[in-house]
Amino acid sequence: MINFFRKIRQRLLTENKFSKYMLYAIGEVILVMIGILLALQVNNWNETRNGILFSY
Repeated sequence: MINFFRKIRQRLLTENKFSKYMLYAIGEVILVMIGILLALQVNNWNETRNGILFSY
């Protein structure tokens, strides 16, 4: 999977399509941010659930 994204980046840079590369890079950053926020939400949900279970 990493090789797939590496090939896309290299192809966009070698074809001098800097604007498309920047759009691709911003999209990749947004995907990482969504993953981190999702992980934090699941962690908070799990801590709340454990707090309710152990309070009894």
